[in-house]
Amino acid sequence: MSTSSTTAQPQSGATSPAGTASGTAAKANPKVGLVSLGCPKALVDSERIMTRLRAEGYDLVDSYDGADLVIVNTCAFLETARDESIEAIGEAMAENGKVVVTGCLGVHEQLIREVHPGVLAVTGPHQYESVMAAVHQALPPAHDPYVDLMPPQGIKLTPRHFAYLKISEGCNNKCTFCIIPSLRGPLTSRPIADVMTEAEGLVEAGVRELLVISQDTSAYGIDTKFPRQEWRGKERRTRFIDLCEALSELNVWTRLHYVYPYPHVDEVIPLMAEGKVLPYLDIPFQHASPRVLKAMRRPAHQERTLDRIKGWRRDCPDLVLRSTFIVGFPGETEEDFEFLLDWLEEAELDRVGCFKYENVPGAQAQDLADHLDEDEKQDRWERLMEVQRDISTRRLARLVGRDLDVLIDDVPEDGTDGTVIGRCYADAPEIDGSVRITTTEQVRPGDMLRVRITGSDDYDLEGETI
Repeated sequence: MSTSSTTAQPQSGATSPAGTASGTAAKANPKVGLVSLGCPKALVDSERIMTRLRAEGYDLVDSYDGADLVIVNTCAFLETARDESIEAIGEAMAENGKVVVTGCLGVHEQLIREVHPGVLAVTGPHQYESVMAAVHQALPPAHDPYVDLMPPQGIKLTPRHFAYLKISEGCNNKCTFCIIPSLRGPLTSRPIADVMTEAEGLVEAGVRELLVISQDTSAYGIDTKFPRQEWRGKERRTRFIDLCEALSELNVWTRLHYVYPYPHVDEVIPLMAEGKVLPYLDIPFQHASPRVLKAMRRPAHQERTLDRIKGWRRDCPDLVLRSTFIVGFPGETEEDFEFLLDWLEEAELDRVGCFKYENVPGAQAQDLADHLDEDEKQDRWERLMEVQRDISTRRLARLVGRDLDVLIDDVPEDGTDGTVIGRCYADAPEIDGSVRITTTEQVRPGDMLRVRITGSDDYDLEGETI
């Protein structure tokens, strides 16, 4: 069963059909496959669906022909993502025939049914009850107390040693290029006690890195006016800094994603400087030109952003900044683009992703004037990535000679000594670089090694255990 940006193979807790404790044959459990597309937030939705399925006695399988039914969790953020989701639904229909569609594309049910009229059901994002109802109708569960077992942390689609921790749904921002609010609704923050209970359970299950995600992490709690709850005998508010302080008590890596640069973000920098939270901020700046940012209706933009970055790095010299940018936004002039390149040179962000603007059905940016042609977008994308490659090379070179903790992600299958792959604090899984380590130790994924960095290139590091 193929997927896009995530794997849909059953993970910890997913088992094959089994016999009863006495060894007698049990009635085969109904089998469900799941294809998960899109961002880490959608991946968490998939994990929750899988956890519900496993709790009700369904087996999770990783092939179309082995499944009694297939769930496709879709993405619809960009036109290319919509096309990919439609294609994935078509593949599941062709290979299996019994398909339930969920996720962001589910809000366009008419489109899905026009292209694939045979799908069993269509639901929107984070509509777990509707997904389960559709599965129940097409494939009733076969309860068996001997096989309905599930790990306390639920079913995860990530390796055992790291996990995404989703703290809220939806978004209150009105960016002109984005339709997330119409797909996932307004900001809905989870109570801090619920988030921390989940985080604590993940750590107890062996997770060594928590990746905090949402649509707008620094807006956490704004919608609920920061209610107070108790966790570990202390009253805490449902807000960004309280959450970071609580997560720091779990003594694992905490990595913050999708953090808009509101003024109160400054409060987390001391926690990073003290080593309580990873000195890593993923901030989706999207552009630097004031004119383009205004057209994008980006929140939290301040003219003094560069000064704030300098202040953060003064207070926390190890801070790594990751961001994403859009080039070719309607009306972006060459002057605007050159402004962005100059800003990047001064900001010296460590990790940068770049997207060429795409029209998204329903987004207000479609109606803006002066759309750029694809050749111009491609040219600007290439120029930005060339500038950023040089910046990344310089920033990584600063780490050569340092001794860093590295979390191991990949070990040769035969378990022999040699080269293993891991990540230091500067690297988020899947989107950033890695550290190639030469070691004589026997290690496993999830181990933490102390590594001396001996070399670097454009995006990756090399090192050896000490």
